[in-house]
Amino acid sequence: MYKYNRAVFLDRDGVVNEVIIRDGEVSGPHSLEEFIWVEGIKEAVNRLKAASWYVFIITNQPDIARKKLDPIISEEISKTIYEHLLVDEIQVCPHDDHHNCACRKPRPGMLLSLAWRWKIALTESFMIGDSWKDIAAGQSAHCQTILLERYYNKGTEADFKVDTILSAVELILSSQP
Repeated sequence: MYKYNRAVFLDRDGVVNEVIIRDGEVSGPHSLEEFIWVEGIKEAVNRLKAASWYVFIITNQPDIARKKLDPIISEEISKTIYEHLLVDEIQVCPHDDHHNCACRKPRPGMLLSLAWRWKIALTESFMIGDSWKDIAAGQSAHCQTILLERYYNKGTEADFKVDTILSAVELILSSQP
């Protein structure tokens, strides 16, 4: 019988790196200078990899479609992440809501495509995010969901709520058989 793998899917902005507040709205970085690691992310990913979890980053980047983020900068941010974190793959959705694509969270397209290619058992996997869209995508893909509680996501429901990425990893590792 074929064995499927377990994975942890991470949102990027707010989970891997700090969010940027622009005009009162939560946003991602538009330059490498604005890209600041979330405290504990490197240790968190290292602990997951040491425990044989696949780690993926899935991120909506609608500012590419809105012409507010240069696609080359987005690629440089992904390259920086690959250079510093032991992630297996990063998927970026460059679309805006009106594109109605399957990859833009809250739709589960990025999770489903990664699961198919990497043979991931979604019901044994986790989605960690900081927005309702991350949690909805994880729920649609039948993952367990972990919300990193922030002042901007009050009222978002998830399977688990924690304050830090390291607390999320501790929860995942303690749930292993």
